[in-house]
Amino acid sequence: MTKIYHFIGIKGSGMSALALMLHQMGHKVQGSDVDKYYFTQRGLEQAGIKILPFDAKNIQADYEIIAGNAFRPDNNVEIAYANEHGISYKRYHEFLGGFMRDFVSFGVAGAHGKTSTTGILSHVLSNITDTSYLIGDGTGRGSAGAKYFVFESDEYERHFMPYHPEYSIITNIDFDHPDYFTSLEDVFNAFNDYAKQITKGLFIYGEDEQLRRITSEAPIYYYGFEKENDFVAHDLLRSTTGSTFKVSYRGQELGEFHIPTFGRHNIMNATAVIGLLYVSGFDLNLVREHLKTFAGVKRRFTEKVVNGTVIIDDFAHHPTEIIATLDAARQKYPSKEIVAIFQPHTFTRTIALLDEFADALNQADAVYLAQIYGSAREVDHGDVKVEDLAEKIVKRVQVVSVDNVSPLLDHDNAVYVFMGAGDIQTYEYSFERLLSNLTSNVQ
Repeated sequence: MTKIYHFIGIKGSGMSALALMLHQMGHKVQGSDVDKYYFTQRGLEQAGIKILPFDAKNIQADYEIIAGNAFRPDNNVEIAYANEHGISYKRYHEFLGGFMRDFVSFGVAGAHGKTSTTGILSHVLSNITDTSYLIGDGTGRGSAGAKYFVFESDEYERHFMPYHPEYSIITNIDFDHPDYFTSLEDVFNAFNDYAKQITKGLFIYGEDEQLRRITSEAPIYYYGFEKENDFVAHDLLRSTTGSTFKVSYRGQELGEFHIPTFGRHNIMNATAVIGLLYVSGFDLNLVREHLKTFAGVKRRFTEKVVNGTVIIDDFAHHPTEIIATLDAARQKYPSKEIVAIFQPHTFTRTIALLDEFADALNQADAVYLAQIYGSAREVDHGDVKVEDLAEKIVKRVQVVSVDNVSPLLDHDNAVYVFMGAGDIQTYEYSFERLLSNLTSNVQ
């Protein structure tokens, strides 16, 4: 009898990607989740993967059960039923730790840039050779015959500790997830523990002072813009069609590369991928060719045009990410006003980084704020409101509601950048409807 994989919380970005990958490898896959629409479910539906409402009847003793990390016996009937009846299940990261041992594995870790970098590496490598991959935007590809496996290594609650990849990139270390990590040193210790599990090569952004402290049994290669790194990106040309740059390795020129994405951070992400694939023996001419066709990942600088108005959707929910996203917007649209619409994600993060959020948002020309999106993990919301953030922003700023986004119309020749990890897309959709209605009324 063929084993059935059942996912509790299948719409989660990592969970949906894993479900898709297993389905494409020929396994029987199903899952359960809440009824609310989430952007990952379209891919599941297109693959014909059954999505059920949460119900204890979904749990069978002979299923391979993979449970999302947010679900516990006190908030999910399936977890409660499994515990009560002694039915075993694995968390996403526990399952993945065992699964990856069948491949040559490439991990991508870091406080920011994991998904974009995993996307670049997956795109390039899968165009060169048969590759399975998991990207944190809900995208997964599985091949039963693949030798290589690319995946995202998430530091939250030290979930990456079951992972022992041959190679890994670490993009940066930053203080985040204050509901779990107690300090920057606590974050560093988690990444340092992860680094010790890499076996063949570790690729580290060399201009991050925390990352310079990392130690590993595997050889460490530093990448960056400055000459003391092993892999150096130089002669940058940033234009409205993307970024062109040269890369050298310990003084040896590796040639010129182009990636059709924006922002200095994406040059670094691409340089990390170039370094990893060079050291692991791949043809750089093929790497160069396939970098040119990278189309991006979901919710990372995803663009659409609604009746002549450019709208950018981005997952940025930390000050460092906001700065990178706004930098990318200015590169692509140097003559337009950059309007940021931001929804703070979690009360704990907003309290911990209030000043940093204000400084980052001041990089925009105008700022609109949505109400703070709390997490189910937060018992105490603390004494913080979105108005506290608004008071610290020196640029034009206003708090808007999802039911009234009309103040956003007060701009000519603007690009609208919607940022957040909660339900910021509901504000985006409200604005799109408003733009559409304006056009139909004119007609």
